[in-house]
Amino acid sequence: MQERPYVISIAGFDPSGGAGLLSDSKTFEQLKVMGLGVCTALTLQTASQCLSLEWRPVKEITEAIQVLMENYPVSAVKIGIVKDAEFLSKIVETIQKSNPEVKIVWDPVLKSTSEFTFFDLKTLPQLKNTVNKLSLITPNYNEYNVLKENNLLPDTHQCSLLIKGGHREDHLGTDVLVENEKETLLLPGEENTAYFPKHGSGCVLSSAIAAELAKGENKETACRNGKSYIEKFLKSNPSLLGTHSL
Repeated sequence: MQERPYVISIAGFDPSGGAGLLSDSKTFEQLKVMGLGVCTALTLQTASQCLSLEWRPVKEITEAIQVLMENYPVSAVKIGIVKDAEFLSKIVETIQKSNPEVKIVWDPVLKSTSEFTFFDLKTLPQLKNTVNKLSLITPNYNEYNVLKENNLLPDTHQCSLLIKGGHREDHLGTDVLVENEKETLLLPGEENTAYFPKHGSGCVLSSAIAAELAKGENKETACRNGKSYIEKFLKSNPSLLGTHSL
């Protein structure tokens, strides 16, 4: 029996289970990869609001990453909420020191849908040095515009860009994958289907893509498979907490 590839989620702990480490772990299990986890922050939140946030020291986070990568053949890493640009830089440096070939997907969560700010926006300019070291970033439409305004979009010959379409007003649900400056539209799967807003949908999509990359898929296929997974998640029930199934 073939061993499952290993994927690390480096993300926040959300006690509602809808976002962060817990939702990534559910996604990894469904997609048949071995999910490992490193906690960046302890949050107190429900599906509809974030009440508090306590960042873990970056030294503890990088030590945990090091231990996992020394002990398991990690193929891909998904990064969720990080405190600021330096935090992200140290995490990426630690991953690449352990394995320069590992695929890194960053979901740049700047604010939650309920407007709780996670990332220290004053440090945005410092992201320039780190973004092109990643394999893929997955901003939603609002985050994409913030990165664009600050001239922080990646060189897509080095780091691909998936612009998620869940917040767009013109082509709702159409994602755009940019690789080597070439744009590929990823259209919604079915017409006339009811999708319900879900807490943590961005976390689920980015971890699904990381899982697919770990299994050896190319970026376009990984993004298409991730999109198919998230669409099932969005249709799973009318509540803000989705359920996971293939």
